[in-house]
Amino acid sequence: MKQDIKIAVIGGTGKSGKYLVRALINQGFTFKLLVRNPKNFQSDYPNVEVIIGDASDYSSIAKLVKGCHAVISTLGLGIPPSEPTLFSKATTNILQAMQQWNVQRYIVTTGLNVNTPQDQKGPKVIFATNWMYENFPISTANQQLEHDILTQSTADWTLVRLPLIELVDEKCPIAISLEDCPGDKINAASLACFLIEQLNDQEFVKKAPFIANLP
Repeated sequence: MKQDIKIAVIGGTGKSGKYLVRALINQGFTFKLLVRNPKNFQSDYPNVEVIIGDASDYSSIAKLVKGCHAVISTLGLGIPPSEPTLFSKATTNILQAMQQWNVQRYIVTTGLNVNTPQDQKGPKVIFATNWMYENFPISTANQQLEHDILTQSTADWTLVRLPLIELVDEKCPIAISLEDCPGDKINAASLACFLIEQLNDQEFVKKAPFIANLP
């Protein structure tokens, strides 16, 4: 793994994002971290630059992406929740900033409710997808719009579709599929490692893999 690249990180103070930030620090990466509230990130790690701002604000994203070689986002709606259209707004801003600063690699997480033409979702994932549309129609539709925006872009994107995230440090073997979610849960530590691996792995460029813990 090449650590001589600088990463722009979005969502790094969220539940799963904290595991990503910890993994980047442990592996010796240099990165810039977007935070809405500076109190949410306290660290003396010398290779991180904190950018105060919001993912829905283009100037914040442009400042974050400048000088970086790749972008990783684990953005969620947060607490208190952001606008349910945050996903498409953030990705639109990120793609624009990437084009401005000549950055090509973008790795982003989303829910298993997102559909692609290659899908062969089983009954459990179909049920979960329908449940999300019934209970969170705006944000769920917006996650689908985010996928559609990515597919129309020229970036080297990977959209990682996730089941329930278990907030544990244990790393476990994972299963990957482009058609259906292969399990019910994913450990946050395993997710962090997978996201970092995508920085140098081309297998899932312009694809939307599901990942989950092996049964």
